[in-house]
Amino acid sequence: MSNVHTASPNSPVPRATTGRRAMVATSIGNALEWYDFSVYAFFAVFIGLALFPSGGGQTLKAFMAFGVGFIARPLGALLIGAYGDYKGRKAALILTILLMAVGTGILAVCPTYAAIGIGAPILIVCGRVLQGFSAGGEIGGATAFLIEHAPEGKKGLYASWIQASMALSNVLAALVATCVTLALTKAQVAAWGWRIPFIVGFAIGPVGIWLMTTLDETPEFQEEMQRSHEQRQSLKTPLLQALRDYPGPLLVGAGFSVLWAVCVYTLIIYTPTYVVQALHFEPRQAFLASFLGNCLMVAACLFAGSLSDRLGRRRVLLAATLLMLVCIYPLLVWLSGHHATWALIAVQTAFCAMVALFVGVAPATLAGIFPTKVRSSGMSLSYNFSVMIFGGFAPAILVWLTQRPGGLFAPAWYVMAACAVALVAIAFLPSEKLPVESNPEPKGEPAHECCPEPRSAAGLSSRS
Repeated sequence: MSNVHTASPNSPVPRATTGRRAMVATSIGNALEWYDFSVYAFFAVFIGLALFPSGGGQTLKAFMAFGVGFIARPLGALLIGAYGDYKGRKAALILTILLMAVGTGILAVCPTYAAIGIGAPILIVCGRVLQGFSAGGEIGGATAFLIEHAPEGKKGLYASWIQASMALSNVLAALVATCVTLALTKAQVAAWGWRIPFIVGFAIGPVGIWLMTTLDETPEFQEEMQRSHEQRQSLKTPLLQALRDYPGPLLVGAGFSVLWAVCVYTLIIYTPTYVVQALHFEPRQAFLASFLGNCLMVAACLFAGSLSDRLGRRRVLLAATLLMLVCIYPLLVWLSGHHATWALIAVQTAFCAMVALFVGVAPATLAGIFPTKVRSSGMSLSYNFSVMIFGGFAPAILVWLTQRPGGLFAPAWYVMAACAVALVAIAFLPSEKLPVESNPEPKGEPAHECCPEPRSAAGLSSRS
């Protein structure tokens, strides 16, 4: 295969340098994008009061609007994922950041329900749909961008920055939320203060776009671009190719992505609201615990990614899944009997550490299932299918369940059910040869960790 880029796999030093620049820029852009999701969850109570009709259930309505955005994620996965496989990872990431900024701007300036009536929740839903569409194509594009820039033997570490940067976004969101709630009275936050975090998110959106424009396209994608015209024609329909040739990997990816989605949206995004409404902690306590827990999560994600480069993705995923299955319920029960800030910090930190051990490895695992030519489409489809069904509506479902008799610990049962699904999917991930992904992709053949050639769903079942 010809060398078409100064940072080709045959030039380890330049590629390592380019990879570090890509890691920094992609992580910052990714953190700025996911910040908007976090602040919506943190301020859902106030959004419900301001933008939805009174009469009870306003927080549930706000979380329903939050979940509606996830309906748009599969469409974003289809279109932006395919766009990233055909036009490039860089172009797709710039598009996702731009769409997310527009959606955040709508949330920041939306008039209240008292001012425009039903127009307020309609505008919120429109903003969430834009954000969901953007996020749908983001996970595949961002992970492919990092994996394809990463030096050999460090793909797990580089890909772990996807989730580490999401934790950074939660840190930033919790920091902004803490500052807002400390500086303003509760009445001021309810009246207008909840808009401040969204204004901040909209203002820093252009920074992410600028960072992405300074980077080159990935070496692997540029090599794909050098293929003959006939071969490149197939890349005009990478989505169809993923569906036709890789149904088994899509099923496996969707299976372990169930826990990926559920643990993040339940234990990281929803928990601050849960401990305030169900366990009666103060918002300041919840934001502080989230801030400290996510600080740890940044480092824990990087540790998990690096560990997977040495031990293998499957082993780390299995350990993380079993840990969550065993520990989540006892921790919630214990927290319900210890109404103190230190107890909340301890439990939230434990949640973040367990989640990080899983999600720090998940991006590299999912990227390894698909070859370069359909990687963005395949990842986006697998992940967003699970997020739409099991993750996006998790906060709304859990708000409703925790209000039912005997539903106080519904978040624990929900995560444990997702762990069971993930264990089945992980069983179909073969053990990797270590170091992981040590061989470059041969010309004309897909190189990926899980499935070395296109497989049918039936063929997948024969794997151990």
